[in-house]
Amino acid sequence: MSEPTSTDPISTAPPGTGRIGVRKTYKLFIGGAFPRSESGRSYVVNDAKGRFVANASQASRKDVRDAVGAARKAFGAWSERTPYNRGQILYRVAEMLEGRRAQFVDELRAAGQAKSAASTEVDQAVDRWVWYAGWADKLGAVVGSANPVAGPFFNFSTPEPTGVVGVIAPDSPLLGLVSVVAPAIVSGNTCVVVAAEPAPLPAITLAEVLATSDLPGGVVNLLTGRRAELAPWLASHMDVDALDLAGIVSGGAELEEAAAGNLKRVIRPGSGDWSEEPGTARMTAFLETKTVWHPVGV
Repeated sequence: MSEPTSTDPISTAPPGTGRIGVRKTYKLFIGGAFPRSESGRSYVVNDAKGRFVANASQASRKDVRDAVGAARKAFGAWSERTPYNRGQILYRVAEMLEGRRAQFVDELRAAGQAKSAASTEVDQAVDRWVWYAGWADKLGAVVGSANPVAGPFFNFSTPEPTGVVGVIAPDSPLLGLVSVVAPAIVSGNTCVVVAAEPAPLPAITLAEVLATSDLPGGVVNLLTGRRAELAPWLASHMDVDALDLAGIVSGGAELEEAAAGNLKRVIRPGSGDWSEEPGTARMTAFLETKTVWHPVGV
């Protein structure tokens, strides 16, 4: 393993000092805390030139169960918050993303992007998070309705969050991650996310942003590790209500079959492409519609 050079964006040692840069040991993000994997495993994260950057925790089946438990525990309070308050919290996350812009650029450069491309992706990720935050108090009015019915009744259809959403994040380590996490939580869902396996650093930095923002612990739980190992456990977990397979390249049919065990809502790989301009499709995919009748004048 070679040491970073003076041009290595991840090096923390000043050039020419002869010191070895101090790199992070990245952990999981579960329930608002940063635990190590219960298995004690980790895997090496290299930059685009094959140089060692850090070790990331390799999550296990037990970590998936812990993350789902934390998401379920957080769901009640998060879904009961007013949409306006959820929008405020998501906007606060965007502010903090902007504040760590330079770090995200450095991590995307380490993943192989040119500086200009990395800078553009960070800008797009912040803008997309702001866009979804703005939808928090508008989604109910757009998706819900007052339905005309025969007889002296009011009939209202209102959207409600599905519950715990399992997310297999795409390999785009920041913009892709934001594009699948923000629409899941803005409507009141909580989520368990399997981060991009080749480049997990931006995902863990995003977790640090979430941990120091106003987002309650457990709303977003982030696991690093082998996608092929973790996805089946997430798909078959009976306390996961929905599944976003944005990051799955192969094996999607088997995961869908596992998800059918408790009739999970599923976004299939390649459907509702996250890289397109943001829209309401991913937000409405994880909503239930509740219809209420009420007599007029009572």
